[in-house]
Amino acid sequence: MSGTASNNVRAAVDEVAVSESSVPTVSGAVALPAALALIAGGAALIAFVPPLGAVLLVAGALALSGLTAVAPGQARVVSLFGRYLGTVRTNGLRWVNPFAKRQRVSTRIRNHETATLKVNDADGNPIEMAAVVVWQVSDTAKAVYAVEDVVRFVATQAETAVRHIAGIYPYDARGQERLSLRENAEEITSRMSAEIADRVSAAGVRVVESRITRLSYAPEIAPAMLRRQQAEAVVDARRRLVEGAVGMVRLALEQLTEERLVDLDEERKAAMVSNLLVVLCSESATQPVVNTGTLYQ
Repeated sequence: MSGTASNNVRAAVDEVAVSESSVPTVSGAVALPAALALIAGGAALIAFVPPLGAVLLVAGALALSGLTAVAPGQARVVSLFGRYLGTVRTNGLRWVNPFAKRQRVSTRIRNHETATLKVNDADGNPIEMAAVVVWQVSDTAKAVYAVEDVVRFVATQAETAVRHIAGIYPYDARGQERLSLRENAEEITSRMSAEIADRVSAAGVRVVESRITRLSYAPEIAPAMLRRQQAEAVVDARRRLVEGAVGMVRLALEQLTEERLVDLDEERKAAMVSNLLVVLCSESATQPVVNTGTLYQ
């Protein structure tokens, strides 16, 4: 489903058929003095040769209007009469066609934290999940012309990807050989980053990384799920305790047999095993009973 949606988005962007290219510019260190010289010349000639002075003044004003400052972490998308001319990424004061439209685009790294989304996991359990996405505009032309609002587009696609990821994996593996949101966070996060990157690439956006910031059961089932997790933890602990106790009993019987300290029949071995398991698996301290008679009394 997500692959089809991403393909549809890319197909729509392909109709726009635009990608970033550079536009020729002139350094402001050259254009600014030239514009000031035109204005000064026009002001000097306006009284003696009014037509020429007016032309120089207009030319100087146009030259000044073509100056544009590009700060670090920003770019200017330049278009003329609706046609994309290119992008200015060179920092500093640059001069472009004064009749061209110059749209500012931030190329800084930005964060987007999704709202806490309530979705059903693969097992149908309601969970709450949120994520933070670190992104950056890599293609300014697509960011401007392929989507209406690149910030809102990234926010929507990020939430869509989080919902999709949360719905195809269970919250807890429950001892099964499968990926889960709680136990395989790193791998799930990598897949989520890949899906978000695929969704927003059509808008010329690069995903730096993404992380799950919140993951929990919904409030209405959280107490029940907590009790289940506690019960599973107790059962797992008991299982490990019994496995260890059985190993210790086996070792004790083997050593008694090898060193021939005592000869036990099957009935006495069973009694010994029972007593050792009680001692080893009991939650409270056991009280020993000392037999002062013979072994069979």
